[in-house]
Amino acid sequence: MCTPPPHSAEIIYSWVFNEFPSFVAEDSRRFISQDTGNLYISKVQPSDVGSYICLVKNTVTNARVLSPPTPLTLKTDGVMGEYEPKIEVHFPTSVLAAKGVTVRLECFALGNPVPTITWRKINGNIPKKARLRKSQAVLEIPNIQLEDSGTYECKAENPRGGTAFKGHLQVYTLPQWVRMINDTQMDSGEKLQWECKATGRPRPTYRWLRNGLPLTSQERLEIATGELTIHKVQQADSGMYQCVAENKYGAVYSNAELKILASPPVFVPNPVRVIATLGKDVSLECKPRASPKPRITWRRGDRRIQPNKRIMLLRNNTLRIVNSSRADEGNYVCRAENQLGSAELTAILWVKEAMRVELSPTRVEVTVGESVVLSCKATHDTSLDVSFQWFFNQKPINFQQDGGHFEYIQTVRMRQSSTVDLMIRSILLKHAGKYGCRAQTSADALFAEAELLVRGPPGPPGVVIVEEITDLTATLSWTRGLDNHSPISSYNVQARSPFSLGWQTVKTDPEPVTGDMESAIAVELNPWVDYEFRVVATNAIGTGDPSAPSRAVKTKEAVPSVAPTNVSGGNGRRHELVISWEPVSEEFQNGEGFGYIVAFRANGTRGWKEKMVTSADSTTYKYRDETFPPLTPFEVKVGVYNNKGDGPFSKVVIIHSAEGEPREAPSEVKAYSISSSEIRVTWKAPNPEPGRPRGYEVSYWNDMEQEESGKKQRTVRNETSMVLTGLEGNTLYRITVKGFNSIGQGPGSPAVTASTRKAPPAQPPANLMWIQEGNNVSLSWDPVKAKDNESDVIGYMVMLKQEGRGHNQVTRTINPSTTLSLPEGGTYIIEVRALSEGGEGAVSSQVRLVTSSGVRAKSNQCSVHCLPRSLAWTALLLVLLVPSASW
Repeated sequence: MCTPPPHSAEIIYSWVFNEFPSFVAEDSRRFISQDTGNLYISKVQPSDVGSYICLVKNTVTNARVLSPPTPLTLKTDGVMGEYEPKIEVHFPTSVLAAKGVTVRLECFALGNPVPTITWRKINGNIPKKARLRKSQAVLEIPNIQLEDSGTYECKAENPRGGTAFKGHLQVYTLPQWVRMINDTQMDSGEKLQWECKATGRPRPTYRWLRNGLPLTSQERLEIATGELTIHKVQQADSGMYQCVAENKYGAVYSNAELKILASPPVFVPNPVRVIATLGKDVSLECKPRASPKPRITWRRGDRRIQPNKRIMLLRNNTLRIVNSSRADEGNYVCRAENQLGSAELTAILWVKEAMRVELSPTRVEVTVGESVVLSCKATHDTSLDVSFQWFFNQKPINFQQDGGHFEYIQTVRMRQSSTVDLMIRSILLKHAGKYGCRAQTSADALFAEAELLVRGPPGPPGVVIVEEITDLTATLSWTRGLDNHSPISSYNVQARSPFSLGWQTVKTDPEPVTGDMESAIAVELNPWVDYEFRVVATNAIGTGDPSAPSRAVKTKEAVPSVAPTNVSGGNGRRHELVISWEPVSEEFQNGEGFGYIVAFRANGTRGWKEKMVTSADSTTYKYRDETFPPLTPFEVKVGVYNNKGDGPFSKVVIIHSAEGEPREAPSEVKAYSISSSEIRVTWKAPNPEPGRPRGYEVSYWNDMEQEESGKKQRTVRNETSMVLTGLEGNTLYRITVKGFNSIGQGPGSPAVTASTRKAPPAQPPANLMWIQEGNNVSLSWDPVKAKDNESDVIGYMVMLKQEGRGHNQVTRTINPSTTLSLPEGGTYIIEVRALSEGGEGAVSSQVRLVTSSGVRAKSNQCSVHCLPRSLAWTALLLVLLVPSASW
């Protein structure tokens, strides 16, 4: 048991097992009632033993309260046997719920085995919106309505038996207004009749209040259900009235004020001036403010007006004069009188000449893009002012919104007439219609209309219907669209498919499709393709918008009519015939089950071999036969087929079988060192035969590696030599050569060996010294001595570069000195390297010389500088004594 503390607002129950936050999980065996908070376990298990705490949560404040722990212990004196269900939790026998709320009906039973809960509605069906919660222990009906009322039953069953509980659900509604009363003003003596009406369940009753006090039927006042009637209202009946509709669940109020008017007659304004048009009817109104209603009389001058055929007094006290004339001009007096007083109204009547309005032209035809002017002229009495307003199809033209096309041209006022113009620029089809001009004076208003017809390209034809479809044709029909005042001359039929670039014009039968036709046959379509069709109309003005597309239809299947193209082949492995082609687009496959028929025969034989390729996307077929030699010529053709039959074959082409990979290894393979990092390899190509190489692959590895871990280089073309670079110095390499082509590689040659030379000296030439005399330079340096692991020096290479020109001059010498001749004036750079069998050694520091001005040049890093021309060679010995000096 939970026993929650006193509370307000809705609360939610849950149970903690042993310690927080371990909560009891509800299932078919365990149930927490949200009505009482109690926890029920239909069949206790050893795992249920423990301490239980009820947790209560307020849904508004989110405050939580925990109950004292309740221990559950396991008895050791026996085991409970099986027993039939006993409903321990159920909803009341009578449930009352307001319309629109969510109703929760609980039903849970104890039993062994665990009972199963089912629900039903007696004499009806459970609402579809209802949901079963908590292993069917809760029936939840959201947004409950009157039709959800009825008797509901829950049933608990297990193999030992079953039991049921029934309860009645009654849905009620508060009263809701259907008709309410409104504030009312009345003259004394009139009859008041108010009605209020409300719906509700149970049906509401009504009562009436005045100024907060109950009303009952008496003398002039009658009350019948929701109706209130007061005969001959008086000032005392004024006040606030309330109609109350109520049932036992609530009440609603409708309020209204009743005012009883009492005042002598008053005319505002007074006098009034009325201008009438000669020959037309005129009305003089008499509407005083008075309560109760006054008695009305009319007079002209001193004589009371007596109604006749031309002068009539209407029920609303208006004096109407028919076919007015100049003689009717003058003052008319209306007198109003009631028990509170009287008042008079003077109406001054003037009769003026009738106005005439002319709108020209009355009918005009224009073409899209042109402009037109409509002129409206009003002839009127000179004493009256006239105003104009333009209309398009009965609606006033908004010149601010439509100023791009419509322009109001200012009034031209003459003595007895006024004129305004309407200009319509850059006319569109939508501007066709009726244009009206309204001219108005204080006496009269006239309206004239003109029709504007706009010629333009035709409108879109009506819906396109595909009436019949074959493999190559589609019979189409459509309805005629607007011709926009220019006869339709022809129709263009267009189609769209998944394979087309948008809409494309199709051929038709007949061709062309003339403007008086509403059907045609689209021809030369492709079989088994989805098409949509549309129609475009043309007249003398131009071509209009297309119709809406037809529904998509698929043409029927047919035998393929397009053969594969670009049939070719070759290559492949030995004894293979490789045949390739360009696949046929799905657009031309014409039906299901599309594939290819590959036919071939050896050149000069008679019978064709045919092979089926079932994939529509295939582009290659390989045939292998070890009986035919390489490069055997074959006649080949490729055909198509589908479920409808076989289609055409391509043209016959000659394709040779594969020649195969190379069969012989290159011979006479030789290798010799060029430098410390390069070895040149040469070989002799194998005998020419089928399988000849298209290139060669050289494999090489050093003496400490396995062949598999070595490196490979391929020739660019069919060369028979290669220089291997990037090798280690003073190292033994093993080398093999094999041929390759597009099919594969041939056998490798026997391995040959070659050793790279020792590395060139790492020490650069040092202590560069020079003497410059004009364009000649004498240069010397210290000899370079190779180490034990380096190649011996066999000479030197001197590089002379002209700065900014890219001009290089190389001089080789076996001595550590040389003489250079500078070709022309400029700045030069000199570098020196040692030469050895292992290649070129390290470069020396640079010497920079200038020859054009005779200025002495110096090296950035040299220890000796050039001497002036006037010094003798012996001065060089002095320079050597001060190698770090700088001029």
